Amino acid sequence: MTHPSDSDGVIQEAATEATAPGTLEAELAEARARADEHWNSYLRAVAETDNVRKRAQRDLEAASRYAIERFAAELLDVRDSLELGIAAGTAAEPARLLEGMDATLRLLNKAFEKSGVSVIDPAGQPFNPEFHEAMATQPSADQPAGTVLAVVQKGYALNGRLLRPARVLV
Repeated sequence: MTHPSDSDGVIQEAATEATAPGTLEAELAEARARADEHWNSYLRAVAETDNVRKRAQRDLEAASRYAIERFAAELLDVRDSLELGIAAGTAAEPARLLEGMDATLRLLNKAFEKSGVSVIDPAGQPFNPEFHEAMATQPSADQPAGTVLAVVQKGYALNGRLLRPARVLV
């Protein structure tokens, strides 16, 4: 059996340690310092997240605003060529005008190619409703049914995504 005075001493000693004013105040100050440090870290993380979100939004707005900048720069040569052709149009001979128009078309095709724009010219190919728009159908002895017989207007795709379907006779 335990002696009452022995257990009272242990309890009193534990109470003295737990209630020592210096120890409690030191622990409280340490806990407050850690809490302040965590709060400051939290505020910095929230601010950084907000900055990243705002920066991403600005970048997205700039990208959409200037998305066609490279393509527009490529088209400047085409415009210059067309203006020169118009200026020389009244005095130039037809063969030279045709040659200039062909050069302008090559410039335009080069600009399209650099920008990922491809021409859809399906003459002789099977009709594909995803990329072709049938303007009319007509029977043909030379081609099987469902084949594109003639292209009324070429189609265009941008990096595989349809911009305009080719208008065709099937």
